[in-house]
Amino acid sequence: MTDKTATQNSQHHPQNDTVSPSADTSATAGLDKLRDAKKGVSLWQDAWRRLKKNKMAMIGMVLVALYAAVSLCAPILPIHSYKFQVLEHQFLPPSLTKTAADLLIDREILRIEQLNRDRGITGGFTDQEEADLAEFRIRMATETRVIDGEEVLVHQRRYILGTDNLGRDMLARIIYGGQVSILIGLIGTIVSVFLGTAIGAIAGYVGGRLDSAVMRVVDILYGLPYMLLVIIFMAILGRSIANLFFALAIVSWLTVARVVRGQIMSLKESEFVEAARAAGASSFRVIFRHLVPNTLGVIVVYTTLRIPSFIMLEAFLSFLGLGVQAPLASWGSLVGDGVAAMIPYPWLLFAPAIVMTVFLFSMNFLGDGLRDALDVQSKNKM
Repeated sequence: MTDKTATQNSQHHPQNDTVSPSADTSATAGLDKLRDAKKGVSLWQDAWRRLKKNKMAMIGMVLVALYAAVSLCAPILPIHSYKFQVLEHQFLPPSLTKTAADLLIDREILRIEQLNRDRGITGGFTDQEEADLAEFRIRMATETRVIDGEEVLVHQRRYILGTDNLGRDMLARIIYGGQVSILIGLIGTIVSVFLGTAIGAIAGYVGGRLDSAVMRVVDILYGLPYMLLVIIFMAILGRSIANLFFALAIVSWLTVARVVRGQIMSLKESEFVEAARAAGASSFRVIFRHLVPNTLGVIVVYTTLRIPSFIMLEAFLSFLGLGVQAPLASWGSLVGDGVAAMIPYPWLLFAPAIVMTVFLFSMNFLGDGLRDALDVQSKNKM
């Protein structure tokens, strides 16, 4: 009896050795969660996750990317030359369907009708006027011009956003003007951020007399009217786009210098800085290898918010006649030109103004979103 019981107990039961699929899946999921918890999320990954939750910031980022792509691809886009003048096409209104020839024919008909009304003539066109109109239509359909080495039917062009006082395509001028405006915003911001970061970081880390001297210079420059300094620089150096870059950037580093200095002063006594010093790192390496990277969040936010400011400053200077000079154009110069002819030809003002406004709002929304995403204190709010 005992041997039989032992024999039964020694037999294996397959159902007892098999692990259930649900238990195996649960164990795998637990291991994956544990692995993810150990891996962690970096500051930039966490900031990107929070930025994606901000719909206005994402819309702004998409629009800014679209503007940048259109500006960069301007030379290969199917648009007319931004500087080629067709004096007969002066002040043509925007149209999606009508060619320049159609608009000119309509204009010629209105001119003849108005002339007949002034003369007191009624009953339609005379035979001579009909012949002149027929000849005018033929010329509109067959006249050619050489543009960029290619002979084209010049009056068969379509101007989606109309033309200016010299018969130039407003769409092309707005796109190429975007190149200039965005470039001014980028270069001015990069120069000001570079200068401000370097000066503020060195002053904040070294401290003492150097810090006091730098901050006194910043306070003095803050007390001077910013736009007056820019206007004086432009008047002295001359009205060129390079001088415009220099004038906008030379006195725009003050705010970022103060912000970076404050950040450096709060971080320079941290443990990782002490460890770098103990390892024999030089002051230059400590500043630009360890301290400045920890202020990148503030610098990125400042950069995105500063680009619209530079574009607005350039627009103001162009309105005063101190900005971008012909044949180049910027959004500011186009708006300035449109103001002079706003009532009879409103598209000259509204088209560049709307394009510039949308870009500025997009940059501001993106900057606000980056500020919230990179703000550690708001981490639990999003």
